[in-house]
Amino acid sequence: MAATDTPDRTRRLGHLGLAPYVLLLPSLVFLAVFFARPMVDAFTLAFEDPSGGFGLEPIRQMMADSRFGEALRTTLILLVAIVPVQFVLAMSMALVINAKLKGQSVWLYIYAIPLAVSELAAGIIWLSIFTQRGWLNSWLIQTGLLEQPFDFLGYQNRGWLIAAIVLAEAWRATSIIMIILVAGLQSIPSDYLEAAEIYGANLWKRIRYVILPMLRPSLQVALILRTVLALQVFAIVIALAGASMTVLSAEAYKWQVTYRGPNVAAAYAGLILLLSSSAAALFLWLLPASPRSGRGALNRAARPEPEREEVSR
Repeated sequence: MAATDTPDRTRRLGHLGLAPYVLLLPSLVFLAVFFARPMVDAFTLAFEDPSGGFGLEPIRQMMADSRFGEALRTTLILLVAIVPVQFVLAMSMALVINAKLKGQSVWLYIYAIPLAVSELAAGIIWLSIFTQRGWLNSWLIQTGLLEQPFDFLGYQNRGWLIAAIVLAEAWRATSIIMIILVAGLQSIPSDYLEAAEIYGANLWKRIRYVILPMLRPSLQVALILRTVLALQVFAIVIALAGASMTVLSAEAYKWQVTYRGPNVAAAYAGLILLLSSSAAALFLWLLPASPRSGRGALNRAARPEPEREEVSR
């Protein structure tokens, strides 16, 4: 089948002539002008000495920066905390929408509200909740759980500060992941899910052996996008933590604007790009884009647990 499809496909594409390349040209020009060229310039700047030559002085300055270790550590902690929380929430929301319950469109509209809120505005909204005079402290005092306001955003309460940032970021960006997962769920033929249910697969088995394997391409895209965004988190940290906490993107901003050190700022930006690229390569390796066959997924879901364990041994 594949041998006969390839010549047919080649013949069909041959009739299109240069049209596909002409259609791709605007996006390639856009990427070259607004992404590739600035990226090359930033890397060049990161290895440029104050004397005009090339060297590792900006990298040394970045690593000797008193806040470099804290910025790197905080960025990685936020990455590890945000991505799992958002994926569990996004998958739950996507399954609710895909279940086609009554009022499905209402749930979609409610879940999509944070998409209209900017990162800085989301930080200010959550700041009004967690400050000492905010909604959370007022509610805790009114219910008698606290006698005086608790400083959730104080630098001495680092755990609460990170939790507040994770909550704010999860609220703001989970909808993006949910939309990707909903699109992936709707691309799974309903026949497989109905057949798995008929063969006795419960909800957990359908999710584990049918939905997740066939959702692999969407999971790959969502994980890469979410990881890149988590490494770039900036405005929410500034709004909630101020100077009490820093991340890599905040240090890049300070070196560029406050300290007038574009070379060190470019070094910070290059480090963020390196981390993002490494994470993307890892996800591409762990989650190949080609989904498993539906028939294989269905067999795994319908197979009894003891038989599956015996086969795995």
